[in-house]
Amino acid sequence: MASRFLKYSVLLQKYRTPLLVASCGGVFAANMFYHVFPDVTYRQLYQAWSKGQPVTLSEKLEEVFQQVLKDGGFSSPKNFSAFASFGFHPVGAGVPWLSTGAQIGIPANFNSTPEDPSGITNRNIFINGKMVEWSSDAGSALQEALVFSLDAQKFAIAREAARLQSGGPVMSAAVAPVCLGGVWVYSVLMKQLFGIHAGPPLLRGGVNIVALGLGAVSYFLTSDAVNQWIDYNSDRRAAGVSRDYAKGGVEFYDKILSRNKTLRSLMGQKGEAMYALSGNLFPAHLLQLKHTSYTSRREGILTLMREEKA
Repeated sequence: MASRFLKYSVLLQKYRTPLLVASCGGVFAANMFYHVFPDVTYRQLYQAWSKGQPVTLSEKLEEVFQQVLKDGGFSSPKNFSAFASFGFHPVGAGVPWLSTGAQIGIPANFNSTPEDPSGITNRNIFINGKMVEWSSDAGSALQEALVFSLDAQKFAIAREAARLQSGGPVMSAAVAPVCLGGVWVYSVLMKQLFGIHAGPPLLRGGVNIVALGLGAVSYFLTSDAVNQWIDYNSDRRAAGVSRDYAKGGVEFYDKILSRNKTLRSLMGQKGEAMYALSGNLFPAHLLQLKHTSYTSRREGILTLMREEKA
């Protein structure tokens, strides 16, 4: 058993560089897979269905989508396409500069207006096993939070398009392989620092475990930092299209915060564990430090508006 372990150790030491390159490349490819083929992966996952058939995006929302691409001056607008998605705000995946393009899902509630909320009220939403009564106080508050003005809709779509256009998926996908390579760097540096590069296998194994821990910490810190930068950058690019888009961005985040506050009360203990009193999201797990808060994203847009006005 010991001889087999030593044999594997020698092989790993001999081919560590190609193995490292292959591992980092494999992780990056896995993270990018659904962005490279969004039509057959991401779209199938988020596609809205009704009575066993995929829902078609309304002409109204298709026109809004095309207007956003025109207003934002996005390069290769033909590489962007929209579809009807479930949920309550737009989602997107893909890389616009690749031939497979990018897909942006637009939810049904974007068809709704204060005068005609049918895109919301004709849907049955269950929370904690109970159907939401739209005529109740909580139901009315939730309905109001799900109806966006045209400017808010445009901002939300532009935000997703800006994130994809700026290479957000590529940057997010690159974090894991970079940190994986960092594990090897940490290991080599520590072994050289303590002079145990040719030391006992047990000691070197302990150093490798420490390096793995440092790599994990680096991954979570870097992932949070990169994702927050992407979020803020996407907001600024979308709000920078025009002052109407910026106003729509403020409304969009106000409505999300209002929606989350309502869901917090409707969901009981689960809602209290998921949403803060402000309407921001709590971290999904202990290793995730912090979501980009909706309040800070709203404040970022307000700051941009003040800067442009000055």
